[in-house]
Amino acid sequence: MSKILSYALAILTIAAFVAIVILRQATDFTLDPFAPYQSLITDGILNTIYVSIISLLGSLVLGFVLYLLSISRFKYFVALDDVFTEIIYGTPLLVLIVVSAFVIGPAFGTYNRNLMGTIAIIIYMTPYMKNVYKSAFSSITGEQYMAMDLFGFTPFQRYRYIIIPQVIRILMPPMMNNFSLIIKGSALLNVLAYGELYYAIRVAQSKTFAFVEGYILMWALYLLITIPLSQLTKYIERRWAL
Repeated sequence: MSKILSYALAILTIAAFVAIVILRQATDFTLDPFAPYQSLITDGILNTIYVSIISLLGSLVLGFVLYLLSISRFKYFVALDDVFTEIIYGTPLLVLIVVSAFVIGPAFGTYNRNLMGTIAIIIYMTPYMKNVYKSAFSSITGEQYMAMDLFGFTPFQRYRYIIIPQVIRILMPPMMNNFSLIIKGSALLNVLAYGELYYAIRVAQSKTFAFVEGYILMWALYLLITIPLSQLTKYIERRWAL
């Protein structure tokens, strides 16, 4: 059996399962009730992408800072990195969002819950981004540094021709995977009434009472965002593996 045929059968299997689930519902399946809320749902998709991009960029910056702390010669910075990482690993994202918006924000005079929710996602993803940096920079072996010293590379030449190309090559696929995680995690911002995709669908459901259709539509829209991103990640991995 060819690879293309195998994937086609796999897709048909999943599609058949979804169709069976839809057909076994108590009411006829139709997305017509959501037509008046197309603008609301479109804004929800755009808000999801917007907050995800902001969270990705923020976690990339803080992740690099955390990486620098983890390799610092000062034990305090190393300990701070370890403690912070363990706290984040042990905290569910939903809990961190709620605590940031309703506890930490007001403690510092900030009542912008959407902002604090976004910051919570950034903070949550920071240790994972740090691990991405750690894996990327560890690819530069000691022998490569010795070779750069031997050939008299300047600091600019080291980073321009040796370090940065290798780091980016290793950094991109896991960074894209983390971006996908951020997109899915942004759905938790609905608890703050932020107008992302999950919240937009929930608002439409509350007015149409088409809950089954809404959940199927929500699922499909998230897949439309994340599957192309996943395929792009695989393409980058194949392309840069050559």
